[in-house]
Amino acid sequence: MALHPQQRHGQAPRGGYDERRVDPLDTSNIDLKNIAADLFDGVARKAAETIATSKKELNKPTQLRRFYDEIVLWDNKSNLQPERFAEFLPFIRMINAKVAYALGRKLVDDNFVKLINHGIGQIDSAETLRYFKLFMEAFMGFYKEKRPKD
Repeated sequence: MALHPQQRHGQAPRGGYDERRVDPLDTSNIDLKNIAADLFDGVARKAAETIATSKKELNKPTQLRRFYDEIVLWDNKSNLQPERFAEFLPFIRMINAKVAYALGRKLVDDNFVKLINHGIGQIDSAETLRYFKLFMEAFMGFYKEKRPKD
């Protein structure tokens, strides 16, 4: 295993994600079209546990809550005006750009981006949006359990 150049000289590496090794998030069980019995329990819990292992300064619950709140907003609009869902969809998909921006500002990590991208990519109806909102609601509950003091 190759050492980081600074480690060869007895120094800790600066920047980057070398401080804590984070497993990549497995999104294969997050299927919004064929809802599994454990989607809002076991699958959401596992996603929360994986994302909670990131560096302390990343993925703060208040930051993640902003994305959840926006998903709730679009779900509410879609429930009130289901005939306008197609009109709302580009704005729902824009959440991917917002999470990319948060990644660029080092507010979230790659795993959270992957979670959002995977979920948003499956939304094609008010129903799949609702399922993603419910998944994120469960995820946020389990996440707060894992990182209660952030």
